[in-house]
Amino acid sequence: MQRHLISAADLTRDDAVLILDTAEEMARVADRPIKKLPTLRGRTVVNLFFEDSTRTRISFEAAEKRLSADVINFTAKGSSVSKGESLKDTAQTLEAMGVDAVVIRHGASGAPYRLATSGWIDAHVINAGDGTHQHPTQALLDAFTMRRRLVGRDAGIGRDLDGRRITIVGDVLHSRVARSNVDLLHTLGAEVTLVAPPTLVPVGVGSWPCEVSYDLDAVLPKSDAVMMLRVQRERMNAAFFPTEREYSRRYGLDGDRMARMPEHAIVMHPGPMVRGMEITAEVADSDRCTVVEQVANGVSIRMAVLYLLLGGNGPAFPHTRPPVSLHPSDERPAHTPFTAEEK
Repeated sequence: MQRHLISAADLTRDDAVLILDTAEEMARVADRPIKKLPTLRGRTVVNLFFEDSTRTRISFEAAEKRLSADVINFTAKGSSVSKGESLKDTAQTLEAMGVDAVVIRHGASGAPYRLATSGWIDAHVINAGDGTHQHPTQALLDAFTMRRRLVGRDAGIGRDLDGRRITIVGDVLHSRVARSNVDLLHTLGAEVTLVAPPTLVPVGVGSWPCEVSYDLDAVLPKSDAVMMLRVQRERMNAAFFPTEREYSRRYGLDGDRMARMPEHAIVMHPGPMVRGMEITAEVADSDRCTVVEQVANGVSIRMAVLYLLLGGNGPAFPHTRPPVSLHPSDERPAHTPFTAEEK
């Protein structure tokens, strides 16, 4: 693992499979009465969010607390950023406080990279979404969900998504989720097809490791997973399609279209969903839709990323609660893995 997680394109196949395998181990924590590990005890993680978020921020916070890290939540609203403070000054303030990792979401593409390479801060940097650029942990949790559903929870250990056909549908132009998934799924051996109106396909998409189609109905019968994207109106400054009804008719997923998919195929969505536009309630509430699973898997993936960046070099961690220490000298460092005998 590298020092930072800025882009899904930075991950090798081995890196990605290691994260997915570690997340499988971390997922077992959710089945325990006490969902805590001592792995990051004594470490401080800051969630630095310059954009509004619900799922990603809460998912990271849950992951950090389950690993026993000290968590500081920072939002731009109500902070000195609203008074004009720069990213550099904010970063140097965090550095002075001695934080170990920064999870950053920013509206400007490249902000996490700038933070990681500027020398302003010595902490690990994890990209939680930057503009229309990258959202690597979302791509990882999507791949984790696909591997569990299409390969199997236990059978998937050590395996990638070689040969699987994934279709990503919707607002590709403004989607960091689409970019991240194309990069990661290609690394994992999957075949990716983008489906969108011509106006919502980015310039230069021909250089991406994927195919492009404008006909959703033609692609569905050969898809193992169909990922629907939200139309991001907050990033649009023009009319990219005639009406919502027209978009839904051409690129929305309803019950009839879902019936054309292979029986094993799944429906995915990064959320939040706009029901009735890109996806109908019938599809969103079906057993083939993995939206709720993706949220749960997001916590496991982010635990794995935090562990591998801050806590250790492999998926070794205690599977049972650590022994109670009654003497201060008996306490181990927070990042030290437990031995097989201690487990």
